[in-house]
Amino acid sequence: MASRNVGRRRADRAKGRRKLDIPAGHGHGHGHGHVDHVVDTSVVDSDAIVARRVRIVVAAVLFPLIAAALIAMIVMWPGGGIKVASYQTDTARGEVTAIKACPEQKDQCDVATVKLTTGADKGQLAPIEVPKTGQVAIPVEVGQSVMLGVQTDAPTIAERYQYVDHDRTKPLLVLALIFAIAVVALSRWRGFAALIALAVTAVMLTQFILPAILKGSNPLLVAVVGGAVIMAIALFLTHGINAESSIALSGTIAALGLTVGLGWFFTKFCQLSGLASEGASAAKQFAPDLDLTGLLVAGMVIGALGVLDDVTVTQAAAVWELSAANPAASRRELVSAGLRIGRTHVASVVNTLVLAYAGAAMPVLITFAIQGLPGQYVVSTEMVAMEVVRGLVGSLGIIAAVPLTTALAAMAVADRSRDLVVTEPEHLPA
Repeated sequence: MASRNVGRRRADRAKGRRKLDIPAGHGHGHGHGHVDHVVDTSVVDSDAIVARRVRIVVAAVLFPLIAAALIAMIVMWPGGGIKVASYQTDTARGEVTAIKACPEQKDQCDVATVKLTTGADKGQLAPIEVPKTGQVAIPVEVGQSVMLGVQTDAPTIAERYQYVDHDRTKPLLVLALIFAIAVVALSRWRGFAALIALAVTAVMLTQFILPAILKGSNPLLVAVVGGAVIMAIALFLTHGINAESSIALSGTIAALGLTVGLGWFFTKFCQLSGLASEGASAAKQFAPDLDLTGLLVAGMVIGALGVLDDVTVTQAAAVWELSAANPAASRRELVSAGLRIGRTHVASVVNTLVLAYAGAAMPVLITFAIQGLPGQYVVSTEMVAMEVVRGLVGSLGIIAAVPLTTALAAMAVADRSRDLVVTEPEHLPA
């Protein structure tokens, strides 16, 4: 009888190593036909073996990289004096109180009477000429708020203000509020932390990345440094400082490095100048020393960051769940199971990324379609080739993130407890 029980335990242990099944936990009572279960992944983070392995990764790789990124960011911090004086303009806002056609060119423009709500002439009425043609596709109506450019040295108020665009501050704030409420309602405190991380990203973009590039720093280096800092803050703030987040961040930085290398190589290989990017010519005009090629690759890096974050966090979480379900799982088993999960995720994410870039290039593609140009000719033009390189390089980074993160996570949690076979689920929370 004893030998039979030993043989059964060995068979159960071998079965547990061959197949990663999440144990069927229990509710508050026994003997029910339907029981819910929760896999507690905190036991993986608190495992001494996992903690030791992750500390090695953090000390040897993650901490030096983050420290180097922080030092580089401090060195490249733009400080003041980055504005191009010839391109600066004062701004104002106002509300349209009346509108009528221009006396001489009725079909070309309207004259809007605008009550100024900001600026030196706040409260006064100013006649503003609003063009009906060109880039102004949405007509201005009474009651709407508009943005104005200010010519400070103009002698009269009629010559001082020029129409710029509709003021969309209020609807954008409403949309942002709805988004914030939805995130917090679904994810609660973690969603609130994600919103803070989003604010940090916006600050990094506007206060470091863009000003540092404008001041003359290498755009690619700035994007890599800024991206690494953004990812470290976002991951640890949103998911906590723990072993799982550390592994996800390691996978993100590794995939980010590959994306940078591929982006730089194929930008040079495809002979992309960066001039076809929207606004590149204007930027080059006011900042002649701007490296447009580096700026193009930097855009690829920043564009891929958010999706890399999604993929690496998902893969790390998947391996943590698998290890919590079967602590005796080997590295090979965890990698195989994690890659099976990752394949489906990558297939959908890559398609999403490519379609997003294609959507951004739709006006250009429509123009080529109208001209009836051959497909090979269209793809070879810089405007389209740039989007192709951007989409495919970003996708390659995402593809690489899956095996990189899965392998790192599997090395951290594999063989946590080979002698422990989960046969009784009582230790799992209901």
